[in-house]
Amino acid sequence: MLNVTREQINSAQQINPLPYDVVALVLQGGGALGAYQAGVYEGLHEAGIRPNWLAGISIGALNAAIIAGSPEEERVERLRKFWETICAHSIEWPAGEGLVDALPFALDFHSVRNALAAARALVQGQPGFFKPRFPSPLWSPFSGDAATSFYDTAPLHQTLERLVDFDRLNSGEVRVSVGAVNVRTGNLTYFDTAERLLGPKHFMASGALPPGFPAVEIEGEHYWDGGVVSNTPLSRVMSGDARDTLTFQIDLWSAKGRVPYDMMEVSSRQKDIQYSSRTRTVTDQALRMQKMRQALQRTLDVLPESARKDPEIRAIADLAQHRSHNIIHLIYQSKLHEGHSKDYEFGLSGMRAHWQSGLEDIRRTLADRRRLDPPPPEIGIVTHDIHRRD
Repeated sequence: MLNVTREQINSAQQINPLPYDVVALVLQGGGALGAYQAGVYEGLHEAGIRPNWLAGISIGALNAAIIAGSPEEERVERLRKFWETICAHSIEWPAGEGLVDALPFALDFHSVRNALAAARALVQGQPGFFKPRFPSPLWSPFSGDAATSFYDTAPLHQTLERLVDFDRLNSGEVRVSVGAVNVRTGNLTYFDTAERLLGPKHFMASGALPPGFPAVEIEGEHYWDGGVVSNTPLSRVMSGDARDTLTFQIDLWSAKGRVPYDMMEVSSRQKDIQYSSRTRTVTDQALRMQKMRQALQRTLDVLPESARKDPEIRAIADLAQHRSHNIIHLIYQSKLHEGHSKDYEFGLSGMRAHWQSGLEDIRRTLADRRRLDPPPPEIGIVTHDIHRRD
């Protein structure tokens, strides 16, 4: 256990003071869609909101590393450098959309551009992120990573070392929790700066989605992307100490959607359902726990003073402590031209569109400052579901 005190974890001062002990930013996994989270963070930053707990999985873990491992005034710019690095050399339409308009047949410019970006990622990899293995693991004469993954993630290790100050990340200024699954046991594990020092491998493990990326070995165990088990680290924040918490939950996959009408939509819809990880289920469970704590507290209030000194009763009293939770939930809304490959369409144009969507969504959210108010004590927990089309 690291010697990180609660005061250190709470030391990040809000430029815009908020009535909470913890301001958490919870980031789902979703590959190329993660630029949406970067846009949301830019909006929080310009509003003077400084999260002091970052919880992420997969691309959410990488975004968390950049934020926590950068000086406060450089966080947005470091995020931009990261995304422009891993989305560089994308395929863009050479003559602009005017050429498409002149064709004698209908052509969806955005869909073609996205398909080309996805194809390039599959064939050539992405700079600063991953590169294809040669020979393919299907014909590899070797064992280990070369035989169990299609891509080498060594470039990502170099990118993280270049853009992330791990001394700062581990300083306790901001708490960071990233989820990965133990390949041997199948259990979800959180690497947390409140418990250990984190390095590039912990974040790479959180994003090691098989069979594309190799498992990452840490202290004799091997880890894959936490999204294999659960793609939403909200439960990590909700299970923390009894402290008043404001959580910005930024999802990249929507559990709700239309019934597919072709095989491409089937694949896309399957990913949405699989990786949305039922964020609302976690919040519903938290609400039930809050009601249970309130019931326990009412029971404790009628006990005689002598009974309250019993060690077991004191333990129950600790469980019954009041917790105020405000969860602001943003979900990326897929565009009509995005298909089943939207999570690996690493084009510059697509990245900038995702980033801008996140920035606009959080600006619209924060325009109503009442959403930041703590819930009434008799409720204890409130969730604001923010939908960009509302």
